[in-house]
Amino acid sequence: MPGGRLTQQERQQIALGLADSLPYAEIARRLGRPTSTVTREVMRNGGPTVYRADLAHRATEHRTRRSRPGTARGPESAHHPHGRDTGAVAAYEEAFTTVLMASGLNRMAARVLTCLYTTDSGSLTASELVQRLRVSPASVSKAITFLEGQSLVRRERDDRRRDRYVVDDDLFYQATIASARANDQLVETARRGAAVLGADTPAAARLENIARFLDFISESITRAAEQAREVLRTAPAPPPARQDPAD
Repeated sequence: MPGGRLTQQERQQIALGLADSLPYAEIARRLGRPTSTVTREVMRNGGPTVYRADLAHRATEHRTRRSRPGTARGPESAHHPHGRDTGAVAAYEEAFTTVLMASGLNRMAARVLTCLYTTDSGSLTASELVQRLRVSPASVSKAITFLEGQSLVRRERDDRRRDRYVVDDDLFYQATIASARANDQLVETARRGAAVLGADTPAAARLENIARFLDFISESITRAAEQAREVLRTAPAPPPARQDPAD
């Protein structure tokens, strides 16, 4: 299996595969590359609908020139606590970012969220994010604004009156409830449309079916989120005590 950076020819093959609607796994198989390599390449260069081999290759060359040899990505990548492997952490952060992008986040928002979740404190200031991610303050600010709007990040003030951006277990609950509420708005709108179009028409029946489906989904999501939050708040049971073989 070849290693190292993708070549321009490989990027052209990826573009052709995307044009033929091939899955990432099949494109990767033809290249002899891991599927994660192809997925990461496509998502970091605009996604499957806008990926262009020439632009992706130039962007990679630009990133390579901008990075200095031996320069760490940020303060934590030079020395990780708890004996963590720097290369493994960097690879995991890239994989986590790619998955978040596949779920709908843009790259900068995904990078910020990954940075927060992989930091032991679970909170960072804007300046710390800028330093760790090596991006502009404006990029971080825009990403944080989006993440706050999606209830994926919470803002707090520390003892030095600085804004800190926090992630914790409760934020996933809040984001899930926010998603259910968005469904509720769509349910209400669909039912209003059914009334306007006439109860006995095919269009009204279609809208009512949408409303019933989403109503059921919202109730299920809300109920599951409440149950999951209780699980997270319950301390895990201690492991069973080891017995002495002599007993």
